[in-house]
Amino acid sequence: MYLKFRLYGFLKNLRFFDPFIILFFIDAGLSFFSIGLLYAIREICINIFELPTGFLADTLGRRKAMLMAFSSYLASFIIFFLFQDFWMFALAMVFFASGEAFRSGTHKAMILDYLKRRKIEKLKVEYYGRTRSASQLGSALSALIAICLIFYFGEYRFIFLAAIVPYIFALFLMASYPRYLDGDITNRGCLKESFSETWKSFTGIFKNRDSVRGILNSSIFGGLFKASKEYLQPVLEAMAIALPVLLFMADQERIAIVVGLAYFVLFLISAITSRSAGRFASRYNNLARPINTTFIFGGILILMAGLSVHYLWYIIAVLAFIGLYIMQNIRKPLNIGYISDTISSDIMATGLSVEAQIVTIITAIFAPLIGWMADVYGIGIALIVVGIIYLAMFPMAAVRKIQS
Repeated sequence: MYLKFRLYGFLKNLRFFDPFIILFFIDAGLSFFSIGLLYAIREICINIFELPTGFLADTLGRRKAMLMAFSSYLASFIIFFLFQDFWMFALAMVFFASGEAFRSGTHKAMILDYLKRRKIEKLKVEYYGRTRSASQLGSALSALIAICLIFYFGEYRFIFLAAIVPYIFALFLMASYPRYLDGDITNRGCLKESFSETWKSFTGIFKNRDSVRGILNSSIFGGLFKASKEYLQPVLEAMAIALPVLLFMADQERIAIVVGLAYFVLFLISAITSRSAGRFASRYNNLARPINTTFIFGGILILMAGLSVHYLWYIIAVLAFIGLYIMQNIRKPLNIGYISDTISSDIMATGLSVEAQIVTIITAIFAPLIGWMADVYGIGIALIVVGIIYLAMFPMAAVRKIQS
């Protein structure tokens, strides 16, 4: 299963559009505020779908949830390819949100359930970090392929068409997972009792201070990271145009090379940091300390990115964004490990769906806000404001050592 888990992450992250999604929207004539609204629509829909899909994963079977996730992604890619209109983009975001809602938390729960069955739960940070590194390798390769696609077709929309291929393979991969990874599905013949049982366990999550703090810590960083990370693309675009290199090429080709190569390096670094998350965590007696430290450092990096963009220090801004990606990939396995120590494995998909739901709420609030500030005051000021707000939320998100 280790190889299948890694292959899942690799295929899932062959999203050739990821390094160019903001540039795709700008090319279609959208403002930063409109782009922010699209992200808000996506996140609000994820928020609406999140708990029901988490319950379905825990009560009806996780494999079915994953199959529905990839089917929704495919519908989204087709719409993005065929249309160039805000409202059709919004519809595509709804399908994408459905895929995210079915997928988020579900596959992590399958991994953690597998480790429990093999009695190797103590390796969860290292194991999840290594599977996540395969995802980042997929992202790195996808950035290089995206450069070739843009050069060949001359349009950003064709990268959505290309993304259909790996996602079809991912569908077949999900179908090949063993049935026991569906989870402990009880009362299959009576949904009412099954949902009631899951709901009781779900509400118990909020009675545990450590689980609430762990979920908040992960969600605040994740939400603001999602809302701000894509602004690396216009920064790279401005840098590509300003640099006195590749002047014999058209602007779009220069932008494609600079953005694609930057994301290739970024995702390679992310793969290395994900793989090293276990070693990083082993330096500490408990997960609380590195989780809190990286939370604060993440806020400093957002402020650094904002100041650098404002004063046109593009290289420093790019380095700050790379630092944010590194923090995200170090933190993700740590947060999953901490949360899994505070809630029952039987409701892991639901618990992680709660975390993902809070991420969507934060992203839905901040994405249009950042977009509006970027249109009015510039990207730099928008990121500075976000960094200040983020650091101000640390007192409510600080986690403590779990008592044995």
